[in-house]
Amino acid sequence: MKPDALVINTAARLQKSVWLSTLMLLSACTVGPDFQAPGRGHSQHYDPQAEQRLGQGDASPILMGKKLSGDWWTAFHSPRLDQVVRRAIAGNLELTAADATIRQAASSVAAAEGALYPQVDFAAVAGREKVHNAKAPSIVNVYAIGPRVGFDLDVFGGNKRLVEQQQALTELQQHRYEAAYLTLTGNVASQALLVASASAQMQAVEALLADDAQNLELVRMAHLNGSTTQIDVSLAESRLAQDRTLLPPLAQQRDAARHALSILTGNGPADWVAPAFEMNEFFLPSQIPVSLPSGMAHDRPDVLQAEAQLHMASAAVGVATANLYPHVSLSASLAQAASGNGGATLWGFAAGIAGPVFDGGKLRAEQQGAQDGYDATLALYRQTVISAFGQVADSLQALNHDAEQSQAQADALHSADISLQLNRQAYAQGENSLLQVLEAQRAYQQALLGHIRARTAQYLDTVQLYLALGGNSVGVAEQRLVSRVAQNPSFQ
Repeated sequence: MKPDALVINTAARLQKSVWLSTLMLLSACTVGPDFQAPGRGHSQHYDPQAEQRLGQGDASPILMGKKLSGDWWTAFHSPRLDQVVRRAIAGNLELTAADATIRQAASSVAAAEGALYPQVDFAAVAGREKVHNAKAPSIVNVYAIGPRVGFDLDVFGGNKRLVEQQQALTELQQHRYEAAYLTLTGNVASQALLVASASAQMQAVEALLADDAQNLELVRMAHLNGSTTQIDVSLAESRLAQDRTLLPPLAQQRDAARHALSILTGNGPADWVAPAFEMNEFFLPSQIPVSLPSGMAHDRPDVLQAEAQLHMASAAVGVATANLYPHVSLSASLAQAASGNGGATLWGFAAGIAGPVFDGGKLRAEQQGAQDGYDATLALYRQTVISAFGQVADSLQALNHDAEQSQAQADALHSADISLQLNRQAYAQGENSLLQVLEAQRAYQQALLGHIRARTAQYLDTVQLYLALGGNSVGVAEQRLVSRVAQNPSFQ
């Protein structure tokens, strides 16, 4: 190699190294805030009074500081409930829509990432031109064909912040899916319990109506014999009529809950009928793991959703800040062009810079607006966390009061049962009338209704506590993706 050629080659390599170093240095300059998840507090309690009362004794219904694991609804030990929940997860249309929005957001990330790479286009032009100022005016064919390359250096990281924003949107959609999943499973469990409760109450009301009818018949016979008055007959008729009004609302509650279960599974009420759940197939969990407030915030999809929205707002500040600075771009082209009978290869390389000089304060206002939006989103995030703590505290107190109410109703039912047994014994010995026995039966059925309602409230509030704790739903979106890829490896 000649000395001058060696010098030229060395200089070219040095120039190339300088360009690459400059590009790397410029690309590393990303303006705007780097997102940091805000603290979720260090509180160790939701409601100390409720926690203390629920945590007393060896048979405590809660385990403070423990994390949920597995499918929360299986704690009720109902195989039919598990089947319906899984059917709903597979067929619910809102969950299907939420899944599609995740894929849509992931595509937006890929589109935004494309701006970080050189953009290669291909262009071709063909036409005919007439030359007027030539010695001999003529019409010639012209054409140009070749590739073009453009690259935005993204010196201040505006494109990177856009990618970050789209990635946060994907996380947001994943947590929305998890929130929909949590709501769905909670609704299925609640509606199944309402079906069982309504059916149990209807059975108790039907027994109560049978007692009322028997009581009315006895009073009418006594009136014919002259031992009672018409007032007693009217009172018995009124009691029967009033108790009959209890049945239609319960039937409506049962049917509406069945229809809701059909819809939750992605079917019309006529296309799929939910099982006839019974109260005796459900069991209250012996203990419920209750994570500490600082840990629970990681387990709630709505809190993580608010955090993703905050991340998006932070990235938006970065985008608005980058817009205040110049944009540097490189471009190159290579074309084969011809005019008339002559042709040539044309190439070009250019570097450009464009930055704001005067825009009437538009870009500064946009940056300030983005910062204000971040501040507003941060306040909403903190409110979401506080509300989540409040929901857990409400559920814990509800379980407290449910336990008291359930015990009171159990005592009332026990007393009514003893009274009924004593009245039956007295009637067998001829010490009281059949009418007194029927009144004792009626009191027992009313106490049974109260006991069923108290148990229903206890079950429903237990469901609400699981939901308030997040129901171990965080991560189900990723699990669904893994399952889909396993079933269809070509899907990514």
